[in-house]
Amino acid sequence: MKLNFFKYHGTGNDFIMLDLRKKNIVENTSLFRKLCDRNFGIGADGIISIQNDEISDFYMKYYNSDGKKSSMCGNGGRCVISFSKELGIIKDKKTYFRAEDGCHYGFIKENTVSVKLINIKKTEIIIHLKQHIFLNTGSPHYVLFVKDDLHKIDVYREGRKIRFNNPYIVNEGVNVNFVKILEKNILFVRTYERGVEKETLSCGTGVTAAVIAAYETNRLPYNDVNKVKVKTSGGNLFVSLKKTEKGYEDIYLNGPTEFVFKGSILI
Repeated sequence: MKLNFFKYHGTGNDFIMLDLRKKNIVENTSLFRKLCDRNFGIGADGIISIQNDEISDFYMKYYNSDGKKSSMCGNGGRCVISFSKELGIIKDKKTYFRAEDGCHYGFIKENTVSVKLINIKKTEIIIHLKQHIFLNTGSPHYVLFVKDDLHKIDVYREGRKIRFNNPYIVNEGVNVNFVKILEKNILFVRTYERGVEKETLSCGTGVTAAVIAAYETNRLPYNDVNKVKVKTSGGNLFVSLKKTEKGYEDIYLNGPTEFVFKGSILI
């Protein structure tokens, strides 16, 4: 069987995109893992399929590079918006779609693709003596602020320790973010991603979690016109949101996406 695919990335976080609106593929962990393999397959941090949906423009289904279905992916959400525009699913550069964690709005403006993430309640944010913060921005994230040079941290080794030994999500594990405050409204984030089991060049939900954690621990001053710039190893992202008494709303992850190539592979 021939499988057509597209390859996209958002600040270095790369995905194999599949249009499965008219074609059914049985969820196959070993197949998806092989497709994501950078030596024996196409190579990617994950796989995203677009499927028909009765109440929205499409349904986004996300798999990590280990081949297993996962939760929401922020950069993947931005890439799937670009992919849906390429497929002609959306006509006016705006979309409303569903994913594992619920419904999302998205839009394209010039070279920036934006996706609205889920609201975060204050009661869902766990702060441990301001040393680390846990919250779920569509995927679960452990945020650790560092004072040293972030480039010198062994993200693979240190992230793996926390990913498999954390008190919050015992079975599925957690994504681990190391965050440095560079200056007012500018962060630098490096992330160890579960399911990929290594550091990725960028993580959208992780970047968003880092910004919220910085607000919650008063490391960043908040005002209602804030748009926080976040540097990652793969490029720059911007997070805008509204802070309320109950938590955080109107959370948008903004940044570039890029079509890499398309092709087909026999499966």
